[in-house]
Amino acid sequence: MTVDNLIGMSRYRLQPTPAQEQMLAEHCGHARFVWNLAVEQHRHWKPGRTSAPGFAEQCRQLTEARAESAWLRAGSVTVQQQALKDFAQAMANYFGQSHRKPTWRKRGQNEGFRIVAVRPGDVRRLSRKVGEVKIPKVGWVRFCWSRSVPHGAKSHRVTRDAAGRWHVAFAAIPEPIPAPGTGEVVGIDRGVAVSAALSTGELLTAPTLRQAEQERLARLLRKLSRAKRGSNRRVKVKLAVARLKARESDRRKDWIEKATTDLARRFDVIAVENLNISSMTRSARGTLQAPGRNIAAKAGLNRGILAAGWGRLVERLEHKAPGRVVKINPAYTSQRCSACGIVDAKARESQAAFRCRSCGYAANADVNAARNIRDTAAGHAVAARGRSGLPGRTNREPHPDPLSV
Repeated sequence: MTVDNLIGMSRYRLQPTPAQEQMLAEHCGHARFVWNLAVEQHRHWKPGRTSAPGFAEQCRQLTEARAESAWLRAGSVTVQQQALKDFAQAMANYFGQSHRKPTWRKRGQNEGFRIVAVRPGDVRRLSRKVGEVKIPKVGWVRFCWSRSVPHGAKSHRVTRDAAGRWHVAFAAIPEPIPAPGTGEVVGIDRGVAVSAALSTGELLTAPTLRQAEQERLARLLRKLSRAKRGSNRRVKVKLAVARLKARESDRRKDWIEKATTDLARRFDVIAVENLNISSMTRSARGTLQAPGRNIAAKAGLNRGILAAGWGRLVERLEHKAPGRVVKINPAYTSQRCSACGIVDAKARESQAAFRCRSCGYAANADVNAARNIRDTAAGHAVAARGRSGLPGRTNREPHPDPLSV
């Protein structure tokens, strides 16, 4: 677990002045420019050519570029060198097959830069809700002191989102939440209609935009489609859309933080399905030679999965309860009866209703799946007629419920 994985743990809202905001934007431009130059150097490499320059050589080239370019020279060498360091780490992650190959950075998307070698005096508190952080070439920039700044943070990252908001995130690994020691195991079934169903019977739903906000977003998107590219009107509409989407994202993140903290405090073991969310949310558009089917329905499903925050929910659980999150095979968890263990595809009568045709057990379908996940993680999966309860056919057809005859 790296510090970068946890950098979102201590994010604070920056409150720069207009002049400081302009200087922060310059730092973002310098970091983006240096990063894209490094990408271009590695894209230029082909078999038979000499290897692309490494971090040390790129730093030497940066020194030469700063001597020739007044625009680069006006910026912070710390910001620019750290962009090269981040690129070197991104390439190492790529060769280690843990991340994709780094690609171009675009203006207005994922804007930000990193500051290293932060000293204790570079962050100070002014009042109960206001603090200041020192940024090279910018000076002291105020931020909202919403909680205590992590002690011993050696670096921080300044970012600007699509809604135009500035944030600072301090790189620090927080202390994990201790287990309650009760021995309780909980299973979590993630869904679209219900974001997280617990084996205890609780149904958790991630908040989204209200009806009026959804209608306004739809109007703005129609307006955006009619706006001319490059026009001031289009810029204003894009900003309004980004602010609405940022509001939805903030609500979802806040819900995830509260839900995961509650789960980590209540249960010793947390069981979830081992899902490949990237594959599940892949577009069904296909190609010209082999076009996909039901593209609109699949796109709606993908949006629902992403809006439920499946990936971030498990990621934050692993951060807060390290070693206590168990991932299990998701096969047949929604078709198996948690009472008798029979696997029957027809037992799920609807999205929300599960009724076993063998023993008559009835429950919420998501809760039934969560209980199967819990039992499998606890090593108590019920075998169906001598089989393991894992993927595979059952040995017999389920008996009809005598009460329904």
